[in-house]
Amino acid sequence: MDKFSQLQNIIPAHKVLLTDEAVRPYECDGLPAYKQRPGAVVLPDTIDEIKAVLCFCHKNQIPVIPRGAGTGLSGGALPREDGVLLSLAKFKQILNIDPKARTATLQPGVRNLAISQAAAAFNLYYAPDPSSQIACTIGGNVAENSGGVHCLKYGLTTHNILQLKMLTMDGELLTIGGEALDSSGYDLLALMTGSEGLLGIIIEITVKLLIKPPHVKVLLASFDEVALAGQAVADIIGSGIIPAGLEMMDNAALCAAEDFVKVGYPKGAAAILLCELDGNENEVNLQVKRVQNLLTQAGATEIRVAQTEQERMQFWAGRKNAFPAVGRISPDYYCMDGTIPRKHLPEVLEGINQLSQHYNLPVVNVFHAGDGNLHPLILYDANQTGELEKAEELGGKILELSVAHGGSITGEHGVGIEKINQMCVQFNSDELTQFHAVKEAFDPDKLLNPGKAIPTLHRCAEFGALHVHDGQLPFPELERF
Repeated sequence: MDKFSQLQNIIPAHKVLLTDEAVRPYECDGLPAYKQRPGAVVLPDTIDEIKAVLCFCHKNQIPVIPRGAGTGLSGGALPREDGVLLSLAKFKQILNIDPKARTATLQPGVRNLAISQAAAAFNLYYAPDPSSQIACTIGGNVAENSGGVHCLKYGLTTHNILQLKMLTMDGELLTIGGEALDSSGYDLLALMTGSEGLLGIIIEITVKLLIKPPHVKVLLASFDEVALAGQAVADIIGSGIIPAGLEMMDNAALCAAEDFVKVGYPKGAAAILLCELDGNENEVNLQVKRVQNLLTQAGATEIRVAQTEQERMQFWAGRKNAFPAVGRISPDYYCMDGTIPRKHLPEVLEGINQLSQHYNLPVVNVFHAGDGNLHPLILYDANQTGELEKAEELGGKILELSVAHGGSITGEHGVGIEKINQMCVQFNSDELTQFHAVKEAFDPDKLLNPGKAIPTLHRCAEFGALHVHDGQLPFPELERF
């Protein structure tokens, strides 16, 4: 009996998948460009079963790759042939909602949208709302520090959780954070949020809930130039107004979305902005007038204000469905996730346009404009020899462009395997050494999700990256862009 078959003696045999047919559905996450057959897939539904699997794998030095809903876009849940893929999909209970404390305690497999649906009975909701919220799980949101269209005002996952319970690789149960608004000691809660499954297996999450705002308005503004829309973003934030959401789509993105969901987007616009304002009625109405003036001054050719809740949801439906909409116009697309200071939005978009022309691959831009989180979608055809590799190279250059302008290689999708080379660009050897030290403290045998998120210094040397200092671009060929 091989090591994977022995798992059937650890937990009930029907919860261990071993055949090629059974494990193939788990060969990739939401980044299908990378696929790998897992050695085994386990589907526990109790904490004791997770502990048993971890202890067995620790004893036998078998890598463990945690997986939620598999909607991640950076290859963070890519399995290994020599490893066990640990699915947490069956842990989908809402354990408690406390309307007085405005908290919810959840198992990791609870869908993001299900939290707000359950809390609605108390006039509460959970703020972070990734576009995949209908499918993605709270455990995966914590692992990747997910955001969403409302993260500008209400923060990312890390700003909306209070406590985690997790299992270490050797099966020890740890409680991180607490039910109070603050806890003593090091901020390990922030360390765990965005740790991409490298430090522990999250088995319980306590999140903050917010009271639903009494009044919400959404404006849709059209622009003849993308740069003008970018300037409008800076003007709104600079005025002191913090919208609940502030999103931008370029012409290719809005046209794809309009053809898909037919919400009335102006297909002749070079770009549109969606600006959501919430609060009490007087406050929102005053802000709507101020934002209308700012948009007009910035050069908006048309401004619409949603008059009904249905129209507000229509405005957002196009943005929420932008990714599947783009999937209808290209055989494949490669979704990037860089973050830049808002003030550099126009020049970075111009840089992306020039890189797109250089590589002869179209790029569709959809992004959280308010916090500078870019989601360029690179269109390609994997059936054409070399196009995937070209798309990957273009994506890497976009991330390096973001870093060169004072930004980051990721805002909410995580590093996984997709951006691991660009970690060598953003961080120097001393910083990477510290990251490895943190990993060593939690997982000294390096069995949890190995090979993800943190590159070795040897890999960085092979990649040939130079750390970016003072806005200098890391590769000479980028300078002409």
